This record gives sequence, structure tokens and C-alpha cells, in this order.
Amino acid sequence: MKALIITILCVISAGCGAQYNASTEQEELLLYSTEREVRLGRAIAKRIEKDPGIIHDADSLKRLDAIGQKIALVSERQDLTYHFDILNDTKDVNAMALPGGYVYVTKALLDAVANDDELASVLAHEVAHIAARHSVKKLQAALGYSILRIVTATAGDARVSRDTDIAFGQIMLGYSREDELFADKTGALYAKEAGYDPKAMVAFLEKLRDINKKLPIRPKSYARTHPYISDRIRVVKEATENRIDFDDYINTEDKESHE
Repeated sequence: MKALIITILCVISAGCGAQYNASTEQEELLLYSTEREVRLGRAIAKRIEKDPGIIHDADSLKRLDAIGQKIALVSERQDLTYHFDILNDTKDVNAMALPGGYVYVTKALLDAVANDDELASVLAHEVAHIAARHSVKKLQAALGYSILRIVTATAGDARVSRDTDIAFGQIMLGYSREDELFADKTGALYAKEAGYDPKAMVAFLEKLRDINKKLPIRPKSYARTHPYISDRIRVVKEATENRIDFDDYINTEDKESHE
């Protein structure tokens, strides 16, 4: 059985290897080429654009795209074409990034931002997720788990979900605490480099904290899938004021959590 698992993993990772990720500044094993990542993102985008659907408001889309493209230009990933759209959701203050450069904000979020700087901070956070390939790495981990289930299940019961289904589910679950903090820190720096006020990210996070407090039942919203708001505010403040290194912050928090 162990030999079978190793064989399957070797077949899947054939032709792939460690690549340098300029965003995270680390060598990472990436099983998805940029072309494959874009195809995956497009497939998920088609599903999302059917439900809840997108809003075709020319002025709002022009504003969103103009800000988003300025942010995208300063990210480390210039191998993608970035797409920015508005989801037809007037209740959930939310945003999401898909593999391959697809970014969405809900109509509720667009109405909640006070200015272009706050909107830029949201888009920068999502672009940072894409640059770091967070969703792709989550998918790789999920696929690895699925493979183990397949090889340990009976042949009659084993079913393989499409990458699109797995990736969609992983994105809906949200990112890890470390990924969120990384996207906040990196996004604030993107916003600053693109000419926006990075402190607007703090203002928007404080707004999310207020929204979160008022929710009697917490839906799958931006306020819920982006937890640790106090930690996030602290990271952004410290990143924009150059008071602490992000890796030092993570290590300090991890150490404190084990004491």
C-alpha cells in the first residue's frame, strides 16, 4: 500500500518541482502550471458568476478595475491577467480571490467602503493571496488527502471529485490564519506602492469588526472567513510603520500560544 501511494504521488508530481515564489520568497513545490491555474480559476469563476451572479454596472466596474489593475501591477505575479468583478450580493460584506487572477467583491462590500483607499486595501489583500498562490497550495493539500482516501478505499466506492469542486470548497472555507496575516501585510505594502493610503486597511478592518459584532447569526461572510481581526489590525499597523518583521510576529504569536 505504501508503495502504491508513493507511485501515485510520483505520477501526479511528474514534471513538477520546487519553484521560487517571489511573493513568499521561498522555494515551493507547485504542481500547477500558470496555464493550468488559469483554467482552474476560469472554471470556478463560471460557477460563481451563475450563483450569486455578477452585477453589470459600468461605472462601478470601471472604478473597480482601475484600482485593481493598479494594485496588480505592483504584485510579484505578472504572469496573469487580472479580472475584477462585482458579485450580486447586497447582504454579505465579502471578497474572494480565485486561482489565476480572478477577484470578486460583493455589492455589499462595495457599498461599505468609504473611499478608493479602502477599496484598494481589500483588492490588495486578495491580489496578495493570488501572488502567494494560497488557493493553489490549499488545493494541492486537499488533493493529497483525496489521493490517500482513494488508495485506501475499495475500488467500487472510490470517486474522484474534479479539481474545480475541490478548489471551490477550499476557497469557501477560507484561508489559514497565517495566510490571512500574510495577505494583510503584503496587501498593505501593495496598496502603498500603488499610491493608496495603506492605513485605510486598518480603517476597513475596524469597520469589519463592528459589522461582526452586530451579526446575531454569522453567515459565511468576509467578517467570518477573515478571523482574528485584532491580530490583523496589529499586523497592518506594524507593517506600515515598519516596527516588526512579519516572520518575527508569527513566530512570537506561535511561541505565546504554546506557553
